[in-house]
Amino acid sequence: MIVEHAELTVEAGREREFAEVFGKAREVLAKADGFRWAELLRGAERPTTFLLLVGWESVEAHNVGFRESEAFGRWRALVGPFFAEPPTVEHFHELGDRRGPGGLPPE
Repeated sequence: MIVEHAELTVEAGREREFAEVFGKAREVLAKADGFRWAELLRGAERPTTFLLLVGWESVEAHNVGFRESEAFGRWRALVGPFFAEPPTVEHFHELGDRRGPGGLPPE
């Protein structure tokens, strides 16, 4: 599995609206082939910065399957108007289970 790491900078003053719209955008993501999960985090020190983590079956599932689909256009139409600058996107290989011993989250 691959984890997409996207840093999103939202226009100041639109953070709450973006977070609300993201719920609809997540539904678009969830229907994509190869999608596993998505999580949106907001920066503590930089509140206009959001970190989007998305689990994909492969880099190709994201870069080709999703980004070359019409669903990407719908996704971008929902979230794109909030961006203050283009997102920075990288992919990471998942190396292991995020849970700690016994299936519990790490402390």
